[in-house]
This record gives sequence, C-alpha cells and structure tokens, in this order.
Amino acid sequence: MPAVKDPYKTLGVERKAGDDEIKKAYRKLARRYHPDTNPDNATAEERFKEVQEAYSILSDTDRRKAYDSGGGIFGGGGPGGFDPGAFRGNFGGVGDILSDLFTSGGRPGGGRSPRPEAGRDLETEVHVSFEQAMEGAQIPISVPLSAPCATCRGTGARPGTSPEVCSRCHGRGVEAESQGLFSISQPCRQCGGTGTEIKEPCPTCAGSGRTRQVKRYRVNIPAGVKDGSRVRLAGKGEAGPRGGPAGDLYVITRVGDSRIFTRRGDHLEVEVPITIPEAIRGATIEVPTLGESKRIRVPPGTQHGTVQRLRGEGPPRLNGRGRGDIRYRLVVDVPRSLSREQQEVVDELATVIDQNPRARLLADRD
Repeated sequence: MPAVKDPYKTLGVERKAGDDEIKKAYRKLARRYHPDTNPDNATAEERFKEVQEAYSILSDTDRRKAYDSGGGIFGGGGPGGFDPGAFRGNFGGVGDILSDLFTSGGRPGGGRSPRPEAGRDLETEVHVSFEQAMEGAQIPISVPLSAPCATCRGTGARPGTSPEVCSRCHGRGVEAESQGLFSISQPCRQCGGTGTEIKEPCPTCAGSGRTRQVKRYRVNIPAGVKDGSRVRLAGKGEAGPRGGPAGDLYVITRVGDSRIFTRRGDHLEVEVPITIPEAIRGATIEVPTLGESKRIRVPPGTQHGTVQRLRGEGPPRLNGRGRGDIRYRLVVDVPRSLSREQQEVVDELATVIDQNPRARLLADRD
C-alpha cells in the first residue's frame, strides 16, 4: 500500500471536513478508480489504493488525530503496512463503504431488491396528409410485439403455480464474488437477476411470460407535427419478461406534401404570381391560408421575389406557443406571348419609360 503524504488532498477535502463529507468524497473516488471499472489500468489501481489508505486514516478518529498533530499517518498497522483493523472508524470502514457501492447498489444499509427487466422500446411509422398534420388527427395503427401471455398473465409459470424464490441468490437477484477484503456483485447466474425461478413453465410462453401479438391503437397526432416527429406512447412497447414493465412505443410521423405550401421549420412558404401592372401600380390580391383565403396589399413598384408574410397564420407550434407564419413570395408573371394590341401597348410603355436599368452596371465596370 503506498504511503499517503496528505490524505486530505488525496480525497480532495479540507482539514475541517466532517465525517459525511469525507465519506461522500471517498465513495465518489472509489467508484471512479475501482479495478472493476478500470480493468488492466495500473494507474487507476494505484490511485484506488491511495484513496483506500487515505480514507482508512481519516475515518479512524485516533489515526486522524495523530496525523493532524504531526504524529504520522500509520497509526494502526505500522509504516507502510496494511491493517484491516485500521479500516474501522467511527462511521464505518472501507469494507463497509465498498459493500454499499458494489453490493447494495450504493444505498447504505440494505440489499438491493431485484427489479424486473423492462421490455424493449419500439418504433413504427404512420403516414398522414398535410392537412391532417396541420389540424391534428387520430390515426389507427397495428403493431406486432411481445405482450403478456394470456395463459399465465405474464408470470411465466404454469397456471396454478407461482414463481419461487431463487435458491441461489435467495431472491436478491445478485450474487457476490469475493475478492479479498471486498466482494463484487453481479446478476445471479441462475435467475438472471429476477430473484425468482420458474419450476413449472407455462406451456404457452415456455416460461418467458410473453407471446407475440398484434396490438391495435389509435394514435392522437397533435396539430403542427412535422415529417419525422416522434409521438411517444408510454408503456405501449414490448412487455418485459416475467411480468416486467413494458417499454414505450414511438410513432414516427411521415407527412405528405401540400399542393400549395412548402414547410420551412415553423413556417409555410408559397409562391404567388402577380401581373406586371400589379407590380407596377400596386394592388390588393387574394392569397391562400390554412383556413379561408385572405387579402394582402401589393405596394406599387413591387420587385420580383419580394416576400410578404401573414404572422400567426402558419402551423401550430408543438410547444404550444402560438403558430408560425405564412410567407408569400411575390413572383412577377411575364406573358410568354402577346396579342397585337398588347404588343402595341408594351411598345408605347417602353417609349414612355425610356430608361436603361443596366446603365449603372456598365458605368461601375469602367
């Protein structure tokens, strides 16, 4: 065991630290450097030994007083020695703490009661239209999964019998393997950590407590879901073995395209054509919304690609904070062909507006 120059520094506590603070610091470091969590790591093993020795000093009233008064740190087993008896102090020794950490799940003063193994989480997809995604919908789904066996009601035991306490771990679900001063716990090899044994397995599920079934649900799709949104159905996943709790079911939404709108995050976008006269003179035009159509004002001199928005007319936000916007991109619609009369009017307009919008580009080049 390496000599510890300063046990306070080793545990990272001040000299005035109380018993509880010292114990808490030791627990934390013992977990971090324990050989089981750092296999084949000589540095961690050496550090673990230093932490043990530091705690053996500070947890013993006499040895701590001797160190604080300058009388040395090996009051129990001789310089550099390892005295198991010195590991006992006023608030428990290293063996007690390690037993708490690695045998009792870190809870002082008691064994760990086995917890039934939970079932797997599942995922499935549901396809909804754009309109359903905007308004919300209730969609039926069918999910193949493992559910509690109807014959044994999930116990895994033949009807008329019950699971018995495991003869190896005596119901604790863990078994301890001795490693010198301490013991390391692991799931019981006989019962798999459940704490019980099935002497007479159920003939339907062969003792697993589960059978393959198809479950049918109706999923509430909230208004405003996006493509790829996940809806969680708690406890609707795979059943756990031998009556263990079920996992969750996650429903992934696949949202169809809209013929009008494009989704951009929390907002919608749509291209709105306007005529050349509307762009030049300005106009009031009708535009689509998620409900009834509305009218917006196109100001005189509107340029191609100008964006206007209607705030709060877009999709509902899933966090409940209002709605997004609808953004209208105004696109000047240029006719591909003109009648003779239209051509004459355009020629007259070109004469009246006699200007070259590219003149500045050419001037800036020189």
